[in-house]
Amino acid sequence: MANDSLMANAIRALAMDAVQHANSGHPGAPMGMADMAEALWNRHFRHNPANPQWADRDRFVLSNGHASMLLYALLHLTGYNLPIGELKGFRQLHSKTPGHPEVDITPGVETTTGPLGQGITNAVGMALAEKLLAAEFNRDGHTIVDHHTYVFLGDGCLMEGISHEACALAGAWKLNKLIALYDDNGISIDGEVTPWFIDDTPARFRAYGWNVIGPVDGHDIEALDRAIADARRGVDKPTLIVAKTQIGKGSPNRANTAKAHGEPLGAEEIALTRTAIGWQHVPFELPAAVYEEWDFKARGDVLEADWNERFAAYKEAHPQLAAEFTRRMKGELPLNFAQVAVDTALAAHAKAETVASRKASQLALEAFTAALPEMLGGSADLTGSNLTNTKSTPSLRFDLAGDVKRTEDGRIGRHINYGVREFGMAAIMNGVALHGGYIPYGGTFLTFSDYSRNAIRMAALMKRRVIHVFTHDSIGLGEDGPTHQSIEHAASLRLIPNLDVWRPCDTAETSVAWTVALQNRNRPTALLLSRQNLPYAPKAGLEDISKGGYVLAEAGEVGVDGQPQAVIIATGSEVQLALKAQEQLGAQGIAVRVVSMPSSTTFDRQSLAYKEDVLPRGIPRIAVEAGVTDYWWKYGCAAVVGIDSFGESAPASALFKHFSFTPENVADTVRAALAR
Repeated sequence: MANDSLMANAIRALAMDAVQHANSGHPGAPMGMADMAEALWNRHFRHNPANPQWADRDRFVLSNGHASMLLYALLHLTGYNLPIGELKGFRQLHSKTPGHPEVDITPGVETTTGPLGQGITNAVGMALAEKLLAAEFNRDGHTIVDHHTYVFLGDGCLMEGISHEACALAGAWKLNKLIALYDDNGISIDGEVTPWFIDDTPARFRAYGWNVIGPVDGHDIEALDRAIADARRGVDKPTLIVAKTQIGKGSPNRANTAKAHGEPLGAEEIALTRTAIGWQHVPFELPAAVYEEWDFKARGDVLEADWNERFAAYKEAHPQLAAEFTRRMKGELPLNFAQVAVDTALAAHAKAETVASRKASQLALEAFTAALPEMLGGSADLTGSNLTNTKSTPSLRFDLAGDVKRTEDGRIGRHINYGVREFGMAAIMNGVALHGGYIPYGGTFLTFSDYSRNAIRMAALMKRRVIHVFTHDSIGLGEDGPTHQSIEHAASLRLIPNLDVWRPCDTAETSVAWTVALQNRNRPTALLLSRQNLPYAPKAGLEDISKGGYVLAEAGEVGVDGQPQAVIIATGSEVQLALKAQEQLGAQGIAVRVVSMPSSTTFDRQSLAYKEDVLPRGIPRIAVEAGVTDYWWKYGCAAVVGIDSFGESAPASALFKHFSFTPENVADTVRAALAR
């Protein structure tokens, strides 16, 4: 077997040298987990450094992402395109070794980690995607989806509440190919965790329905090897391996101390550590023997070549399935998607129904989920309110053996009951999207986007296609009162870079919003939908809706140079108020244009010429939205009709009147703006 001490110490040396060179970082966790990494990556982990996107590779998630130098060292040593110069550039501008691992920056990094607890939750999503794809595509004699998801996590991940949400679901879903290795070093930034972290972690995970192995010595390669092998044999449960480790292992004065966590060891301590571990090489210098032991390129080529042979046989036996699998793993939409999208929008336009936009969303979903088998939906215990279920998406269920149940016609479930776990749902969806093969969407009330916000932010940062269905989008939800009434949430979500936010006013806008969300391969989307019915807004055509803002209704009698005297910008349920106010003002000879802006984030990306055509310069603008007013001033508005206080408990109609969301107040506001 390999020279384990030499291999693990190479990770320790690279970690302490890179952190010292950057004068920033976390050396302790990489040094403590080096033996765990050697046991997994050299003996069990199936991957190919030459092709980080190989479909059936094992996935590795470093949930305690502050230990990023562990992962960078592994990627460098095993043969990924991460030369030693990038390790010397650790935490420096434009390097491929940022402070925390970032997907699409460093080859071999599967997800962006750093906010503790989200990595393990992403891994649950990855393992779920693997299990569902295997059930959907594997056939007798042809297994093309068969890989594990491995996670390293620490005390911080387990203290974050999201780990409870995700790991409970992993047990319920019997994700037997999910294997987590717990770096149980007992140290966090504030010191020994025993005064504030007294959980019986093994008992906690057994209660979730996990298999638990250990505690084992986290520095005993053979014990770790046996534990991982035992975990891989599991058939109906995920596994947690509890590995007792020393943070900063090898450092004579910093091991087992909080000082090893988040600061360089210092030149003197590094010299002492080199002596203690028998490492006589200068910084960033590794002997040839280390590279020989770690190099995985040849083994990776063999693993992928074997899979390619199996996939070729699968393709010959099941050509349509093979083509579908390839398309979905590439993230491409079906060839008929464009026509389905057009037909769905035109049908909504023709019917001109008065329905809540949450119902309009479900109507669109009926068409899209029938045409796109990769759509994987769900709700955080609000299915009947979010309306994220369709005829094509039966509920996902598992039998006692852990297998995915099928409907009478052989389909697997595509609607997930996440339970009351908004944050967990959002981060699991990120993991599903990162894995590939599915487009995840999930629903809850808009006010509860606060719970899932950081996972939404991470989807935007990672540029992943994840769709959030947020219903009950304003005071219009009524009697549940201010705890459930969204006031600041639309504006808050719009502030997240790379997140598209849509608040459609009717069935046609909702259908287009779904179309754009599904086409957005590099950004997540939030759909903000009403509980109350909304009348259809008559429109000349649908072409410009996808631009996020468009002229919905032109003034009947325009003013000077063919321009309106004022422009009302409205979203969602307030579009109807703008149209009624336009009618009242028109009766008084005041020419007003109504602009529907279902997605300001999309509108802002349009050309300057288009934006100025919709919102002409020099024409007073009045924004109307049942939310905080601050956001709308960026459009140069003369006035904003909004709400800058929390709501009240009452029927929706009473609330809109109470907070002055009436056509009369909108018209008065326009007249006041024109009088200035």
